Amino acid sequence: MLDFKFIKENLEAVKQNIKIRNVKADAELAAGLYTQRNTLQQQLDDQRRARNENAGKMKAKLSTEEREALIAEGKALKEKISSLEEEYREVQTRLLQEADKIPNMTHPEVPEGRDDTANREIKRWGEVPHFDFKPKDHLELGQALDILDFEGAQQVSGQKFYYLKKQAVILELALVRYALDILQSRGFTPLITPDIAREEIVQGLGFNPRGEESNIYTLEQTGTCLIGTAEITLGGYYAGSILEADALPVKLGGLSHCFRREAGAAGQYSKGLYRVHQFTKLEMFIFCLPEDSQKYHDYMLEVEEQIYRGLEIPYRVVDVCTGDLGNQAYRKFDIEAWMPGRGENGEWGEITSTSNCTDYQARRLQIRTKHEGKNIFVHMLNGTAIAVSRTLIALLENFQTKEGEITLPRGLRDYTGFDRIKAG
Repeated sequence: MLDFKFIKENLEAVKQNIKIRNVKADAELAAGLYTQRNTLQQQLDDQRRARNENAGKMKAKLSTEEREALIAEGKALKEKISSLEEEYREVQTRLLQEADKIPNMTHPEVPEGRDDTANREIKRWGEVPHFDFKPKDHLELGQALDILDFEGAQQVSGQKFYYLKKQAVILELALVRYALDILQSRGFTPLITPDIAREEIVQGLGFNPRGEESNIYTLEQTGTCLIGTAEITLGGYYAGSILEADALPVKLGGLSHCFRREAGAAGQYSKGLYRVHQFTKLEMFIFCLPEDSQKYHDYMLEVEEQIYRGLEIPYRVVDVCTGDLGNQAYRKFDIEAWMPGRGENGEWGEITSTSNCTDYQARRLQIRTKHEGKNIFVHMLNGTAIAVSRTLIALLENFQTKEGEITLPRGLRDYTGFDRIKAG
């Protein structure tokens, strides 16, 4: 969340930012609650001081009348303090609720727009394949090669679940190890994270764990959730900690399963592996000093590009617009791969994103560092190293042959032990 004092002192800028981010939030209400809370805090401090002074007077030699008067005064102060404390808790709760709705501030270069149609393309890499045959989508290819099974998974688990079979199993493991090797060469510490997180950690990272609009599966009566991304478990790793400044940046690479409700997701571009309830993902996360976060945001995009160039997958990079950022991000870049099976002539489809969330998440999770003699909130960044399900789409569709086989890119063959996926 944003600093309460910042909201009050920059009210018009915050209100304008809410407008361009296309979210429902009331900055004036939050600022008013902040002022009310501070007033209550001052009143509490005054009453507690008076209570301490009253208790101090009780130690002196007093007449019966004087003692009874002090006792009566102490009782009144206790009741007043109790009432103020209750009012303070209520106002603090409302303040947190309203501040949670307010998005992070926005990088001045982010394009303005309501949805992903306003995202700005900033670069392309690779050659879009031109086939001398009508290309199939990954679902047709996977079923013909007997490496994907959605029907069997639907019987066992329901819609939007799948089985990987045969070479696809090896391909998933190969993609993870390939990307993990790149992260380790870049100084990221590898982790396999839990697939479950406490609700307060999920909320602290800016995800909504409950409600109809939530994309998160909650585990009833446990206070926990299935994670939608290892951003949650990596970001929460240092919750409540003070990181040593000379140890920054802390760079983590987290492997996990990801679980998403995908409520309302429909349409031809959602079929197959593109929107599923469970998939494997390797996530990058960086904790750094505030002055370094823009540099590391560019760095994470560079790592993502290295991974997909090594896979020879054509892609473009887009600067995500204001209405598509999500509350946490100050700026976000997406990589979209060319997917020949989408639409009549192929389309771009998102395969990675990387976000600079500045201190928005750190403030709620209380992750700080000691810098120049004072404790400050770190900046937190996240980025997809590889999301296996969508990468499989790009691999199957871009490297298909007329015979319906898949020729693997050279950079992956040492990890799979084979260079081609054939039927049978």
